[in-house]
Order: sequence, then C-alpha cells, then structure tokens
Amino acid sequence: MAPGKAPARLKQPSKSKKEGGRPAFKQQDKTKHQATPSEKPGDPTATVALGSLQTLLNVFRNAFSERLASDVKPLLQQVKQHLFNREFLEAFGKDEYLEAYAVRWSPSRALGYAQIFHDLHDRIIEKEPGKTTDQFRVVCLGGGAGAEIVGLAGFSQQFMQENLSEEVKEDGPSKLSVDVTAIDIANWSPVVTSLQSAITSPPPLSKYASAAVKEANKELLAPEAFQTRFVQQDVLSMTPEQLSAELKDATLVTIMFTLNELYTASLAKTQRFLLMLTEALPTGAQLLVVDSPGSYSTVTLNGAEKKYPMHWILDHTLLSTTQGRKWEKTLEDESRWFRLPEGLKYPIELENMRYQIHLYKRLSQASSDS
Repeated sequence: MAPGKAPARLKQPSKSKKEGGRPAFKQQDKTKHQATPSEKPGDPTATVALGSLQTLLNVFRNAFSERLASDVKPLLQQVKQHLFNREFLEAFGKDEYLEAYAVRWSPSRALGYAQIFHDLHDRIIEKEPGKTTDQFRVVCLGGGAGAEIVGLAGFSQQFMQENLSEEVKEDGPSKLSVDVTAIDIANWSPVVTSLQSAITSPPPLSKYASAAVKEANKELLAPEAFQTRFVQQDVLSMTPEQLSAELKDATLVTIMFTLNELYTASLAKTQRFLLMLTEALPTGAQLLVVDSPGSYSTVTLNGAEKKYPMHWILDHTLLSTTQGRKWEKTLEDESRWFRLPEGLKYPIELENMRYQIHLYKRLSQASSDS
C-alpha cells in the first residue's frame, strides 16, 4: 500500500508522488488521450453516456452547493496535511472536512464506479423472465464518502433507461429497487443524507425558469426506488452477529479502495473479517473488490516477512478449499483504466482512475461441503 494511506476503514485520497505515495487517480489529460502500449484494448472508457455522467456530477454540486460556492481550498489543504501526518481522527473529525473530501475526491470515483457497475450488470443483476422489478441490496464497506452511493444511483438510472422496452421486460427486470447500506468508521451520515436528498429530489431551478423547464425537472431516481442508510462502525471490530445482521439479505458487497487499508491495519483482523463475511453472506451474493493496482501487503511466514500482491492474499483467503469450496471467482483484472470523456463540467478538477478489480460469487452450502 502506498505510504500515507489512512488506516483501515477511513476513506482518503492517495497522495501525490511528490508527497511520497502512489496516486490512485491519474490527472486527466488536457489533450485528447492517445493509447499507450501499456494499455490493454477494451479498457472501459466511459461508455456510460456523457449526459448521465454529468448528471452524477450535478448530484454532488446540488448536495454541497454551499461548500462548493465557498473557498474550499483551505479545507482541502488542512485535510491533506492531517492525512500526510497520519492524523486520521483529525482529518475526518469535522463535518466540514468530510464535505470537503466528498466534493473533491468522491466525484471522480463515483463516475468510475458507475462505469464498473454498468460493465458488470449482466453478472450482478439476475434476469428472471416476467419479473419487472429487481430488488438490489448493496452493502458498501468503507463507502461513507458517497462515491459508491452516487455510482450505484447512476448505474440504476441508466439500467432502467436501457431496459424499458417490452422486449426486454419479457426477458428480465426493467426496473431496479436499490437499497444501499454504507458502513464506515467516520461519521459520514450528513454526507450520505445530503447525497440521498440530491439523488431523489428534483434539482434546484432558477426562479426565472420557464413553466416547461419546471415541468420537465425530475429527480434522478424516485425515493421509493433508491434508499440509503449509513452505519458508523469499524468493520474490523464487528462481531459475527453484527456483520450477519448487515449482510444477511445483501445482493452485492463492495470493498472499493479500502481492502489494502484493512490489510495494512491488521492482516490477522482482516482475514478474520473476510471469513466472517463469508459465513454471513447468503448463497448467490457477490463480493466486488476494487483497489489501486499493484497493491502489496506484508505477510509474516515462519518468522520472515514477505510482501504479496493484495489480490493473492484475498484469493488465498476466499478460494481455499480447506473447509470446502465457498467462493467462485468470476472476474479478475489487475489493471484497468477509467478515462473521463471530454465535456464534463465541475468546479474542481476531475481525474481518471486506474484500478484492479475482482468479483466473487458465494456458493451454496452444498458446494461448500462438496
């Protein structure tokens, strides 16, 4: 893990190379991007519609309009300094710091996450003939800063737009009812509440807006179609009973740019947590892990320390057959890019995202025992 990352459970921007860390995002090119030999053909490059991505940025603008209208730079510098000094309680100890973080670093990731969910829709949404609405319950571990929430909102809205024809209705659900639970150690509740309101309320209009504009002004998603809930909790301190209560009905669990922080905080506690998660999840539930590419964690074996890739440790934990086969890995890519299209408008600089991705499906008890 790059130096300067927060301890487990705290969302934080990766630091620049000048500060000694490896950035999770690469700054957006000012000129049109040209593919380099290191990039694989087929890397997703914003196939989510430009208008949909802009709508998600507008969610942040509407949710935190006062913060964005103010001079947010001093707050951002204070947050970055606390993080650089590894003063994590201070960095996430004030509402204004959390808002500053959310308006600066969450929007870029939210767009990347919307693309990821869109790419995976055939894997994470079960198609049942004759079913018009799919209940989709997502638990986002370390998701308090809102990127996962807004990414899921964008995915849900585009999914319904693309699946409203009668032909598609016969083949599977055309609507999603999404229930998101974000679990994080800092008190992100005000941020989550503000984003929920911006997602499920019509955007504010000028008092001079025409009647036609007012009539067409709609919320991104209806309140009954998108619900969020925040739980302030250190995931590494959760009991099996607490974790089971949160995950028992989950369709998808996400750990986005958080797992390597958990490993760094405590490898033993993270292994225990993943084993508890395995037992808590129902058959068919899926686990999506997204993190910085090239992340390594240190493991001590026979008194000697050795660094292993994060995904190797994860696979070793989940795919071990010592106590039966409990997971199937359905997707793995150690390096992908999400590149922002030109034309997006936001008052703070946006960034491309490079990441590794891993998707696992929880097998039935019968498979586990076989």
